[in-house]
Amino acid sequence: MFKILVADKIAEEGLAELARQPDVELTNHPQWNPGELAGVVGRHDGVIIRSGVKITAAELANPGRLKAIARAGVGVDNVDVEAATRAGVLVMNTPDANTITTAEHTVALMMALSRKLAAADAHVRAGLWERNRFMGTQLAGKTLGIIGFGRIGRAVARRALGLEMKVLAHDPFFFAETALDGQVAMIKDLDAFLEQCDYITLHVPGDKTRGLISADRLARCRRGVRFINCSRGGVIDEIALAQAIQSGQVAGAALDVYEKEPPPGDHPLLSLAEKVLLTPHLGASTHEAQKAVSLDAVTELLLYLRGRGIQGAVNAGGIDLNLSGLEKAYADLARRMGVILGAIAEKGFDSITLRTNGEPPKRVAATLQRLAVIELLKAHIAETPNVVNVLHLAEQRGITIRQETIGQAMQRAIQHSIELEITEGDARHTMIGTVFADHLPRVLAIKGYWMDMVPEGPMTLIVNRDRPGVIGFVGNTFGRLNINIADMTISRKGDKALMLLKLDTPPSPQCLADLRKDPGIEVVKSFTLPPLAGGSA
Repeated sequence: MFKILVADKIAEEGLAELARQPDVELTNHPQWNPGELAGVVGRHDGVIIRSGVKITAAELANPGRLKAIARAGVGVDNVDVEAATRAGVLVMNTPDANTITTAEHTVALMMALSRKLAAADAHVRAGLWERNRFMGTQLAGKTLGIIGFGRIGRAVARRALGLEMKVLAHDPFFFAETALDGQVAMIKDLDAFLEQCDYITLHVPGDKTRGLISADRLARCRRGVRFINCSRGGVIDEIALAQAIQSGQVAGAALDVYEKEPPPGDHPLLSLAEKVLLTPHLGASTHEAQKAVSLDAVTELLLYLRGRGIQGAVNAGGIDLNLSGLEKAYADLARRMGVILGAIAEKGFDSITLRTNGEPPKRVAATLQRLAVIELLKAHIAETPNVVNVLHLAEQRGITIRQETIGQAMQRAIQHSIELEITEGDARHTMIGTVFADHLPRVLAIKGYWMDMVPEGPMTLIVNRDRPGVIGFVGNTFGRLNINIADMTISRKGDKALMLLKLDTPPSPQCLADLRKDPGIEVVKSFTLPPLAGGSA
């Protein structure tokens, strides 16, 4: 018998589906005071939530029998995913259920913005009838640009094509030249893309796309462009957008998400009534979507608890892969290598190759490949990649995924190891890692620079010209900003050197900017890896 706690309000259809299951003991308790869940979640096999409940590290400190958390919705901002992973708890969400309703809201905003419907409605209700004030713009024949061509971006494209619009798309992780059977042209260069669009809609993740549409990029757009954002707040610089609308560079905007929700009363967009349409984060707010996310959450949770498969997984740490201790260590290493190479990459990837050396990693090569690709992709795409869908998501974007077997790593006497390689056009980035008897992950080489480093916590990678004074400059820069260097490895190759530093705290933007000012430093990359389960060596 599976004990399932519904800890948030979900659609009645989801509750009814759970109540019908003969192997489920259901507890429906949709309201909690802060801290109450900590003593409850561990008594259940699965928990279903929406956005009203937070499951933090405190709730997961004693996970008990908890195996999975299912979020009825897209985001998992209210779940400490890292803590859940450490606790062996699978976190799932329901991204597909909101696709249609978010795409429809996007198109509805685009239509309403074009025809000034909100202002016209208020005008008539005020007893007025000045029709010429509300001259609109038709969509047919216009060019719609879609930034982010995942599931929602593609759904918007299909609807826009039905409206006889020309559709372009930009997605740094989509490498085919066209999409949707050639109906959508993919534009690789964002600035070139902006110059061609009459309308631009954004469907991107929020973590690494903040400020993507800046004042400079607004100036590059075709004069009279209109923006729609139903993705994440902060992707568009809202102050710059208001200024661009006031100047006439941008004809209008329709927003469903904001940098701060709700936007403050003095926000400049609030005063631009006839050119700006604002809705209160309604992208997923339809009866059909709420029913769908609830049923999807129930389905995913039962599928996993019954051992029949995995859908919608946000983290891979809780998945039972039946790995040995050494194989689990290689799985952890593959994830860490994916994070590091993902930080090094500048423009995305057109191919990802995992090579295994020796029997232990070879036995689980397919799993290692998926785990590495998850980490490479997840910060750069709107969907949440997992071991089930990650290869499909990569294939959709034209990324070639390879798996190969090699001999001893680069002629070195390494009994077993893995090598991860990504290519960006003509650029090639490689990384080699291994696991020794202590089962700790080790980085052996990055971009041909050999080393021995246990990767964990905040880290910074620096490539510089090999000349006197650089190490001192780096140390002084961190020290001046009170950032302690916990460990450092330096590797030389030709006239260049690579430094890999472990830090006690993540470097500030000022620190990274100061490092990049030195003319001898060519590359500065910062990333944070999870702590090791058993602590550092």
